Amino acid sequence: MNFSKRKELLSSAITASLNAGKEILEVYNSLDFEIQTKSDDSPLTIADQRAHQAIVSILDELGIPVLSEEGEHLDYDIRRNWDYCWIVDPLDGTKEFIKRNDEFTVNIALIENKTSIAGVIYVPVYKQLYFSDKEMGSFRMDDIEDWSGDLDQLVKQSKKLPLSQNRNSLRVVGSRSHMSKETKDFISNLQEEHDEVELISKGSSLKLCMIAEGEAEVYPRYAPTMEWDIAAGHAIVSASGGKVLHLNSEEEISYNKENLLNPWFICKREY
Repeated sequence: MNFSKRKELLSSAITASLNAGKEILEVYNSLDFEIQTKSDDSPLTIADQRAHQAIVSILDELGIPVLSEEGEHLDYDIRRNWDYCWIVDPLDGTKEFIKRNDEFTVNIALIENKTSIAGVIYVPVYKQLYFSDKEMGSFRMDDIEDWSGDLDQLVKQSKKLPLSQNRNSLRVVGSRSHMSKETKDFISNLQEEHDEVELISKGSSLKLCMIAEGEAEVYPRYAPTMEWDIAAGHAIVSASGGKVLHLNSEEEISYNKENLLNPWFICKREY
């Protein structure tokens, strides 16, 4: 797929993410919303469902199959033949949404032969948009709710990632809701190797965004995640110069696998 086609697809994904963000905020700002429990015991709200519909109404028109957390998950016998697909989490951080701590996102990734090559993450409450393409790089646009659809203009107005940093400490970002014993041990080992180690807690794919920005150097994940949790963030991290690797390996995480559960991984940039 050439760069021009990828730009066209990325523009559609950005529009889809902004539309989903509006649906999410409408529910979030209401006085009350119903919380259901899915078969895996994870929570589901009407915001998840409305965001899903907002996204697929756009992506379904593009001729590339969509693998969404809230959509139908086709058998691998069908999916294995996909050269390209979208991987979508319409509302990443539903637990954060329910807690009303603002740390939830819309995640959309374009996958090419199991590699995440372009990503969009929108943070509805903060009105921050992260987006990337493997050739173009990674960017952050602040205070955005609508846009003209002109990707070149958006790039000019956005901040290229990573952002310049000036600090002496090593920052580790961890999950707001899923801090495991292995993660704590990993951080303890870092503290033995480095003079200053700061731990920052974040919800949803914002942890990956922090690595892409250079706001943190490492995000270890010793707990379950699904492909739609990290695929968009992986593209944004990669295009900013970072990596998302299998633990104790230099192999990058891949997507549209037979099992959509990710292995444990470490997301990092040079430190």
